[in-house]
Amino acid sequence: MDIVVKGRKTEVPERFRKHVAEKLKLEKIQKLDGKVISLDVEVSKEPNPRQADRSDRVEITLHSRGPVIRAEASAGDPYAALDLASDKLEARLRKQHDKRYTRRGSGRLSAAEVADVVPGVAQLNGQGELVADETDGEVPTTMMGSIEVQGEGPLVVREKTHKAGAMGLDQALYEMELVGHDFYLFVDAETKQPSVVYRRHAYDYGVIHLENDPLAENSGGAGGALGG
Repeated sequence: MDIVVKGRKTEVPERFRKHVAEKLKLEKIQKLDGKVISLDVEVSKEPNPRQADRSDRVEITLHSRGPVIRAEASAGDPYAALDLASDKLEARLRKQHDKRYTRRGSGRLSAAEVADVVPGVAQLNGQGELVADETDGEVPTTMMGSIEVQGEGPLVVREKTHKAGAMGLDQALYEMELVGHDFYLFVDAETKQPSVVYRRHAYDYGVIHLENDPLAENSGGAGGALGG
């Protein structure tokens, strides 16, 4: 298994690269997931001085013959951010490992059972509202009309393209939890439609299917709030 360490708009010292190899214990990772192919570790730095306590960000992406697992964290230095991100990665690997074990013992789980098998996917306060994970320290955002701006600007646009096979709703929910996101884009195996599953409240989920309408070429996309 290869570990690739790279910096995004920042230099990565050799000392940190060695620390990554020591911190991400390959034997433990392969014991939890024997199909691992590679680990990508990306380091970035927030130049805003008001974000000094969360200036360094580390994102770990695990590629295997199974679903992609991702963990990210921010802290005042890259070593502390790596510690937080590696702890999250191990927790998600254990969830995946436990899920496989459960499937062997009792068969495939329904979407309604995901929350029971993947504990800790959401935290609630006393009023039953979703509490954000503070260790994920995101850059503060503001809304400029319908556009979200990170920090004080400039506007950041990031485009990604992913290759993926069609899957069922249960698998899409499962993989959304593994990457730690509130939504997951996939192609529905039954309808063959581009679809997105998303978290609504607590352990409630929603799913949106996109259907092509040849008579509505100029009507735009399927915009709107995911939480609807």
